[in-house]
Amino acid sequence: MHLHDLWFVLIAVLWIGYFFLEGFDFGIGILTRTLARDTAERRVLINTIGPVWDGNEVWLLTAGGATFAAFPDWYATLFSGFFVPLLLILVCLIVRGVSFEYRHQRSGERWQRNWELAIFWTSLLPAFLWGVAFGNIVHGVDIDADKNYVGTLGDLLNPYALLGGLTTLVLFTFHGAVFASLKTSGEIRTRARAQATVLGLATAVLALVFLVWTQAHSGNGWSLAALVVAVLALVGALGANRLAREGWAFALSGLTIVAAVGMLFLSLFPDVMPSTLDPAWSLTVTNASSSPYTLKVMTVVALVFTPLVLLYQGWTYWVFRRRIGVQHIPAAAHH
Repeated sequence: MHLHDLWFVLIAVLWIGYFFLEGFDFGIGILTRTLARDTAERRVLINTIGPVWDGNEVWLLTAGGATFAAFPDWYATLFSGFFVPLLLILVCLIVRGVSFEYRHQRSGERWQRNWELAIFWTSLLPAFLWGVAFGNIVHGVDIDADKNYVGTLGDLLNPYALLGGLTTLVLFTFHGAVFASLKTSGEIRTRARAQATVLGLATAVLALVFLVWTQAHSGNGWSLAALVVAVLALVGALGANRLAREGWAFALSGLTIVAAVGMLFLSLFPDVMPSTLDPAWSLTVTNASSSPYTLKVMTVVALVFTPLVLLYQGWTYWVFRRRIGVQHIPAAAHH
């Protein structure tokens, strides 16, 4: 395997890890308005991700940094062509982080309600926009011979990409509902399972259409295998959720995300951004990569630091593994 192929795989793994972890983060943020019934329950949901949400975003930073270093042409075309949606995602992530930190700084009901609304919207929009962005990457965009995106913002809002956005939005919310049932106790845990069932069925419809469309457009044998795994995992997650096996349900909903995102990268390779104007102008792992020396240095650094990051993040989840319920929230928050 060439180093540029290896780094394509590593970047795919980083995005898969990000969507697995940040997926339930986004889902919890959305559920603060659709599942929680009062301030105390919203605080319970927020507290389930309070110790880990910022660590989850490290995967995004690493994926972006790895793309910049390993495939600078891919990075340049992607961030210049998708400037508006990526800027919106960045603003949402900034406001979302501020919302988590500022919400509890004052006890006023209006103050907390406004920050809770900010958490909801800044979770919903990125969950949708990431699907739109990756839908366009896989389906292809207008790239010219100079590796520049020459389309418009409207071109990015095509039916396939919008379906991708709806799919990730509902899938992440389902993942979040399963996580909520795993991490909470009491009535909210029961309602989270019920909502996960509805969300899981909606996910099944959207994801099946989106993934089959992807397979028909640019799929191969490997991507077909990933599609089958995604479908089976989603069915298993729904079954485990129905049986109140929250641990299995979460593992399988996570596997659904892993397989679905993996399928997108498998159907994309060896391209990194296909051109709809001329296949010869597509960005590939070969013509968009850095020099072999750069990739070699990056590989050494990754081998040293990646295990340390994984161990630290795994330890964090282990420390904060216990369930939380309304009974753990101070009485002053019950209004």
